[in-house]
Order: sequence, then structure tokens, then C-alpha cells
Amino acid sequence: MTFVLPRTAKQSQYTGLPEDVRARLHERLKMVVPADPAETRLDSSQPSGLPDGPEVQAGKAIVQMVNVDKTYPNGSKALDRVSLTINQGDFLFVTGPSGSGKSTLLKLLYGYERPSDGELLVDNEPIASLKGNRLAMMRRRIGVVFQDYKLIPRRTVSENVAFVLWAQGFTRKEIHRRLWPTLKMVGLQGKAQCFPDELSGGEQQRVSIARAVVNTPPLLLADEPTGNLDVDNSMQVIKILKKLNSIGITVVVTTHDEHLVRMSNHPVVQLKHGRLRYLKR
Repeated sequence: MTFVLPRTAKQSQYTGLPEDVRARLHERLKMVVPADPAETRLDSSQPSGLPDGPEVQAGKAIVQMVNVDKTYPNGSKALDRVSLTINQGDFLFVTGPSGSGKSTLLKLLYGYERPSDGELLVDNEPIASLKGNRLAMMRRRIGVVFQDYKLIPRRTVSENVAFVLWAQGFTRKEIHRRLWPTLKMVGLQGKAQCFPDELSGGEQQRVSIARAVVNTPPLLLADEPTGNLDVDNSMQVIKILKKLNSIGITVVVTTHDEHLVRMSNHPVVQLKHGRLRYLKR
């Protein structure tokens, strides 16, 4: 058995934290996982191993956008009267050239930006009007995968993933229950004690996905998740996202990769000059 947290060469990463925070962090993350040096490449034939996925009600909208506009203070119009409904359990690709509004659309969905006009509901909540604790609680129900990974450099793979649960108040037992199956699902159980700079770009993106879904949110937003990856790693990421969708997580993926879009059997919408249209339903 191997402890996930301590790697003595990196202990100084906690010295800048207050003593009480450092102690709580150590206790929360001091868990044991099997030291199984299993193959780290994704095997899509294996079950996800995640805790139970969200309950899906067929036909129930998880995102509703009606005539949504987004204009920035400099006068740039990112979205122009966009209307879109995404039902629970959907897998949707959003494509379009750089600057077409794809990232802005996702930022509106997780409350980082607010629309200039129109109606926007996420899980039946008017996310644009949420503030403070209510917005924080909503964001716990939304997983976000970023193109540039946004991993904490001086924490291991396990710590990067577990830290999300710790910050949300999960017990050590529950963190333990969720962590290992999630790492196994993305094929990184053999890299649990590695640091981000010891991983390839594809592996770092899989850590980002694990962190986004370890609390099994009903909605997962992936912003250009294959933008920095080669074809092989891109296909592994898409397999993982499809696996997550198969357990009930609603997935929205932005991409400018026409190859991925052509291969997909999922609905595709295109953003161009801030306007949205369906390419494939």
C-alpha cells in the first residue's frame, strides 16, 4: 500500500499555508490507495468505476438559453440572440472558428460571465443572478475542463483531483471512495503520485477531466479539450467524455477540430460571428 500525499522532495509546497490549514489538508488527503502499477492507457472496454452518475430525466432541459446576447464593455459582441436547449444526458459539440463565441458560451453556463440580455437557466436556476454561496453551490454541479489544464503544479495527480473534494467539504473516507475509481477511469492509476510536469499533455488533460468529474456533476463543460493534443490523445479524451456521458453526465464540448466533428454521431451546433445554428441534430 502506498500513501498518495507525501513525496518528500515536494514537502515544501505546504510551508506557505497557515498551520491549521496545512494540518487539515494533510488529514483530509492522507489516504491509502492500491500501489497497482497498472497500464495507464485508457481501456474503453472497462466500466467507468465512478460513483453513481446523476439521475437523468429524459427530455428534461439542463440548459435553456433564449435570445441570449453578450456584449463586452469595448463594444465587441460575442453572442447574438443565441437560443439553445440542452437536455439531460445530451452530448453536444459546439464548433466554430477562433473568436466565434465558443468560450464565452461556456463561461456563461458556469457563471464566470453574465449575459447582456436574454434568459439563461442552468438546471432550472437563473445562473446570471446567482451570487455568493448560491453561485458556489451551483458551480459544484458543473464540471469544467480547460484547454490549458489549470493543474496545481506543486501537487500530485491524486492531490489535484482530491483537492476539489476537500474544498467542498467531503470526508476523507468519501474522498478515498471517489479518488481511485476516477483515476482508474481516466487510465492514470499508475501516475497517482506524479506531478504535472512529469506527465505528457494528454495525461495532464486526463487529470483535468478527473478533477472535473470526481464529484459526478450532472453537467460537464469541456473547452477545446483536444486543442493541444495529437490525434491519438484527442481520441482518448473523446472516449473518456463519451464514457462519462454513458453514465448520465450531460457533456458540452467546444472544438474547432473538424475531424472530430465529422466522426461524431452527436448533435453539432456552430457559432459564427456570435450567431448559433445546428449543423447536425
